[in-house]
Amino acid sequence: MYDCGFTRDGHWFRYRAAAIIVEEGCVLFAGNEKEDYLYSVGGAVQMGETAEDAVRREVLEETGVAYEIDRLAVIHENFFTEAGGTLAGLDCHEICLYFRMKPRGSRVLHSHSYTCGVREHMHWIPIEALGAYKAFPSFMQDYLRTDPQGVTHIVTDERLSQQV
Repeated sequence: MYDCGFTRDGHWFRYRAAAIIVEEGCVLFAGNEKEDYLYSVGGAVQMGETAEDAVRREVLEETGVAYEIDRLAVIHENFFTEAGGTLAGLDCHEICLYFRMKPRGSRVLHSHSYTCGVREHMHWIPIEALGAYKAFPSFMQDYLRTDPQGVTHIVTDERLSQQV
């Protein structure tokens, strides 16, 4: 299968599906030894795949647990650049659909996930402490504090904060 994304003329685009997983006042994020930040559980939607199927697949791959979808929560348009890594020097544009997953009442996971050949680690972060972490998406703490019930459309442009 092919991911819904492309790189062209210094630009990178990706269509992504991600999960908002909250258990016992903590939200789940992933990280790895290559990156200096944490990121939401999820990944690229593949050609011919629905966003719902993609988030279920990604959550199972990354956590080892088959979470159920509660509802579509956030449509996120994200613009950013990275100084290092595989996206270094690219003008990045990502569309991500975030799904609230149904709580299971347990933070026990069976994660054995790898991304780009690097082992991923799952991190349960208390929602109230999330601001102390370098974690993306940057809107997550405010979103979880207000916990809107409808679908929220969020646009972030981190290129603006990097220009000085």
